[in-house]
Amino acid sequence: MKPTQSPGKKQKNIVLMGFMGTGKTSAGKTVASKLKMTFLDMDEVISKRAGKPVSRIFAEDGEAHFRSLERSLVKELSGTKGLVIATGGGIVLNPENIKDFSRSGLVVCLMARPATVLKRVAGDTSRPLLAGNDKSGKVIELMESRQKLYEAIPNRIDTDSLTANEVATRIISLFKTGNS
Repeated sequence: MKPTQSPGKKQKNIVLMGFMGTGKTSAGKTVASKLKMTFLDMDEVISKRAGKPVSRIFAEDGEAHFRSLERSLVKELSGTKGLVIATGGGIVLNPENIKDFSRSGLVVCLMARPATVLKRVAGDTSRPLLAGNDKSGKVIELMESRQKLYEAIPNRIDTDSLTANEVATRIISLFKTGNS
């Protein structure tokens, strides 16, 4: 995980939070490309280190174990610079995660309506919290339970009617104006 940065310039991180399907990965990759920074998806790192997909971590080891792995990674990444980090949707469940990431860079919460999220994750079977029937009910319940946590993040972008490129442009604008 070596960050890419301009010589002599210590770039802060850009950390994207928000519910699943709000565009953290797609916008994050675009931001990283445009700013010549390194993109990192936390769920991918956790999965690689654990040697199994997040869905199996949840199934075999439980959500508490996953959150512990996630917390350790937050501590590690908070000590880095020059990364664009896409977090998992549940990262907001531990307020320490937000505090740590806020100290190391710009934290932006991507938001979307339940209908938008459902459309974006409809064919995705890798999301453990949406396993089984009634994805719509699960999305609405999870979003409602996390809404106040997401809204507490000062920098928010509604991604409902935006492309990944448009979201990336807004993130970069926040980053360049120093709202971190």
